[in-house]
Amino acid sequence: MTNLNFDKLNGLIPAVVQDAATDKVLMVGFMNREALEKTRQTGMVTFYSRTRRQIWTKGETSRNYLRVKDIIPDCDGDTLLVKALPDGPVCHTGNDTCFNEINQQNLSFLNTLEGIIESRKDQLPNESYTAKLLNAGVKRIAKKVGEEAVELVLETENPDDERFLSEAADLLYHLQVLLAARNLSLTDVSSTLKVRHSSKANADEQEEAFKRGEKQWGK
Repeated sequence: MTNLNFDKLNGLIPAVVQDAATDKVLMVGFMNREALEKTRQTGMVTFYSRTRRQIWTKGETSRNYLRVKDIIPDCDGDTLLVKALPDGPVCHTGNDTCFNEINQQNLSFLNTLEGIIESRKDQLPNESYTAKLLNAGVKRIAKKVGEEAVELVLETENPDDERFLSEAADLLYHLQVLLAARNLSLTDVSSTLKVRHSSKANADEQEEAFKRGEKQWGK
């Protein structure tokens, strides 16, 4: 961040905002040094408005904040890729993105729920169940995850799919709360799974190569 070039655009630098969970491009804005510093300090994407000539935090009116997961400068240091989780629609028109794309995957609501859980960190414990859980701390949340896991296991033999899915949903929700309490997300879990898959694929390839070598050399 110390080598960013703000001179090309008279003190501004383009910031491309990408959904950290779906990889969809949400919007493009501009930051000056003050806006970038506020973004890093608050964890909320903040831009510089060229028309109003002042910094503004995305969501300060709509409450649809963009919660920063990572900020990556490009190779020339004159553009930023901001990976964030949106609390709701990003565009002022009400669309998911400023490019009129639907920001979703097959499991898109999990991303929405993740944003909701993150937003509850700033609420008082008596305002929501999620806020109460987060305020109780990691140990209490972990206990709830264990309880929900047991309840799901107990429903395994139950032919009632609705009951089973209800318990699965409870477990997944409490797991997301636990991840949020540790400042992690399902994206981090997905990344771990990808690494494991890649490692397994490489191991399988090496094993197959070794087997081919055995056949070739008659060993």
